[in-house]
Amino acid sequence: MFSATSVLAISPAASAQPKAGISQGSIGNQDDTFLALRDASRANKLDRLDGLASVLSNYDIPSYVDYYRLKPRLKDLMAPESEIRDYLARYDGTAIADRLRNDWLLELGKAGIWPTFDEQYPLFALDDDTQLKCYALTSKALKGVNVADDARALLTTPKDYGQACTDLIGTLAQNGQFSQTDVWFQVRQAIESGYAPVARRMAPFMDATDAQIAQAIDRASLVVARGPGADRVGHELFIIALGRIAKNDPAQAANAIMAAADQLTAAERSLGWGQIALQAALKLDPQAVDYWRAAQGAPLSPDGYQWRVRSALRAGDWKLVKTSVEAMPPALRDDPAWTYWLGRSLMAEGRNDQAQKLFQSIADQTNFYGQLALEESGKKIVVAGTPSMITALELAPMQRNEGFRRAFRFFDMGLRFEGTREWNWELRKMSDRQLLAAAEFARQSDVLDRMVNTSDRTKIEVDFNQRFPAPHRDIMMANTTGLGIDIAWVYGLIRQESRFVRNARSQVGASGLMQLMPATARFVAKKVGFNGFTADQVNDVDTNIMLGTNYLSMVLNDLDGSLPMATAAYNAGPGRPRLWRSSLPGRVEGAVFAESIPFSETRGYVKNVLSNATYYAALFEGRPQSLKARLGSVAPKGYTVSALP
Repeated sequence: MFSATSVLAISPAASAQPKAGISQGSIGNQDDTFLALRDASRANKLDRLDGLASVLSNYDIPSYVDYYRLKPRLKDLMAPESEIRDYLARYDGTAIADRLRNDWLLELGKAGIWPTFDEQYPLFALDDDTQLKCYALTSKALKGVNVADDARALLTTPKDYGQACTDLIGTLAQNGQFSQTDVWFQVRQAIESGYAPVARRMAPFMDATDAQIAQAIDRASLVVARGPGADRVGHELFIIALGRIAKNDPAQAANAIMAAADQLTAAERSLGWGQIALQAALKLDPQAVDYWRAAQGAPLSPDGYQWRVRSALRAGDWKLVKTSVEAMPPALRDDPAWTYWLGRSLMAEGRNDQAQKLFQSIADQTNFYGQLALEESGKKIVVAGTPSMITALELAPMQRNEGFRRAFRFFDMGLRFEGTREWNWELRKMSDRQLLAAAEFARQSDVLDRMVNTSDRTKIEVDFNQRFPAPHRDIMMANTTGLGIDIAWVYGLIRQESRFVRNARSQVGASGLMQLMPATARFVAKKVGFNGFTADQVNDVDTNIMLGTNYLSMVLNDLDGSLPMATAAYNAGPGRPRLWRSSLPGRVEGAVFAESIPFSETRGYVKNVLSNATYYAALFEGRPQSLKARLGSVAPKGYTVSALP
């Protein structure tokens, strides 16, 4: 009964906007053959590739025909190197050539062919693949270069590691650049992130066996009952097991570490409390702040550093907020979220001048925390003046751009992933004016998601009308006025959900502008008396908006009129926000509630939707707005926001 995805999760099979920017002419059923080639390539059906490709000898996107024909043969480097190099030379400078170089580099790294890898890696333009970064550090380490600090900075997200990054950890452990402390840190980080297989792949790099690590993960109670033992391995496994127990029962884990305290060093006790504190924080356990205090001095994962601040915010402990932000690694501490909350903690100490310097450092950013910082600086959120109109001269290069034309071809075929890749590739080196021109071209072609995302990239010249479009205004007004809900909020939600792709379909089946799940659509249709509703109607704009706005009205009324909670409910279901507020110690700001949502997707979703809504309100009403007022406050279970003083 809820939408659980954002526009970023729209599947490649999502339907596109109406055809735009290029004549379909004589393409005919060659598109079907192309899609068959793509599917055969992805399924590694080598016996079909040449036959399908031969039918497409005159196809208008030859670079992709050749790519899909070549890609499966990159595996284990079956394709001759000369053929790969010929492809890269022929399509040099294109998005798909960069993609092929990415694919080839992965195989080169896997095979340990470092001379060719080292030659090709600097040519990989996007450089957005964590595994390739790990291979690049491995190559340097094998040549005797000390890369330990670079590796520690890189190895923070175990879900992106793959074999390349665990191999890097092994290489550094074997040549002495990583200590056993480094390796155990990586094991704990992988386990706490939910990537136990990644942790187990590190067993060869330490004294522990795979079986021992597996036992600490899967039979944590047994490991804890046995106690830390006499050696380091036993102590490390005990600490991991504490975190696993804390996932279900932080208090039980706390009792266990206190019982074993005299068998652990002070540093080990801090590590153990850190493991317990993180799991308690994710469960929004009020005891989490006490566990974090006991973990003082422990090296934390990025999640640990951030959840220590979130626990302190929920508890209203501004001193702990301050010390926790200051303890973060610099790259994390500089995030606008923690800059803002550090400023707030300084305000709580009466150090207003220092706080204002922090707020002013991010107040020009058009994001959630930039907006909040602007308000703390004594200003309200406004929309700047519109840049000068894009001229025909500025628009012409966009209309001729071959990458954009390929993007539209892919959108016409329902291949949004490929189309978006082609579009974004062309934006990489554009100036603000060029980006605005590209966004205007997308608007004229009725591809609003590209308009929004492209315009969002500008740094100096900002066009809020491009960034925050409001199509279907008559339909939206009719529905929101009748229900008495804020039209700016609904537009802010649609911008986050679908970026105005009318036939968008998420990986979990949510559909249309407002990304309604089938069960939600049926439920609301029944509630509002929409007789004869069928699933295929959900992408009709009128129907989608009618059902979506009615559902928003229902969750808003159910959650005491709280926009943060209702927005969270639209994404994660109405039961979860009620659970999340139930452990609050008292009234908290809406921003605190939003920041401490334990689902990362929903946390970002709520912040983005309400940030969007504030800009939409500024556009619609033509006057300054307050995000803080929109966020309001959230009360613990048993109270309503309206009943609070």
